[in-house]
Amino acid sequence: MNTALALASLSSLCFGAGLVTSRIALRSIDARSGAAISVPSAALLFAAAAPFVVDPARFSAPAALLFAAVGLFFPALVTLLTFRSNEALGPTVTGAVSGTAPLFALVAAALALGEPVPARAPLACVGVAVGVALISWDHGVLRRGLTLHVLGWPVAGAMVRGCAQVAAKAGLLLWPDAFAAGAIGYAVSAAVVLATRPRRARPVGAGGRVGTAWFVATGLLNGAAVLLMYLALTRAPVSVVAPVVATHPLVASLLGAALLHERPGRRTAAGALLAVAAVVYLVSA
Repeated sequence: MNTALALASLSSLCFGAGLVTSRIALRSIDARSGAAISVPSAALLFAAAAPFVVDPARFSAPAALLFAAVGLFFPALVTLLTFRSNEALGPTVTGAVSGTAPLFALVAAALALGEPVPARAPLACVGVAVGVALISWDHGVLRRGLTLHVLGWPVAGAMVRGCAQVAAKAGLLLWPDAFAAGAIGYAVSAAVVLATRPRRARPVGAGGRVGTAWFVATGLLNGAAVLLMYLALTRAPVSVVAPVVATHPLVASLLGAALLHERPGRRTAAGALLAVAAVVYLVSA
């Protein structure tokens, strides 16, 4: 269990670092074009290393189909839903609602996999969700006119993110190869984002080349995060891994303060303390 917690924490670290590098990249390249750079970058790395890492003797066709199905939704569909949510609601509400992903993962794992729900897990998931909401909240950019219709975009993204972890766990029970899960999933996701990329690309100048490099770094960080998360899922239940991975906005906030000289406010500090306390409460059981 300690190994799984360490892997989930490293996954959160990589996801958080990916948020920071993507924010730098977005200064020169739009988000949809960036997704068409970052996701295929990780897919190419997985494809290059797969012949040396994946053991074909342990291949499971049902597991491979599950991994491919996950790839349709995560990270591809989650990325597109996040972009649509940012357009409709802005990053404040999008980031806050995304923190509810562990709640969806917890329910899906109990229903689909029959995982027992630890007594502390629901409360820990709520604590992480509230902590992430506080970290993401910025009253100055909150948009008016919120409706249930537009709130469906970030809720759908959180639901897909949580359920994708459960589907990946189901595949890993059949074929416990985290690298194969990542390679197959990212191959499918790369095909999805390339098929939906903008037709008109922004001219690439000096700023565009810098943005491209940052998006490549983002893709590699996110790919490493997914691999680490899958490794954690091979060793621990979803109810333990999902809340730890969901703390990545906290990592992004800390890295942003250190690298981008962003000064976190009191609300951000309170959210960070709440998210950390929730995870400590969960893993101390």
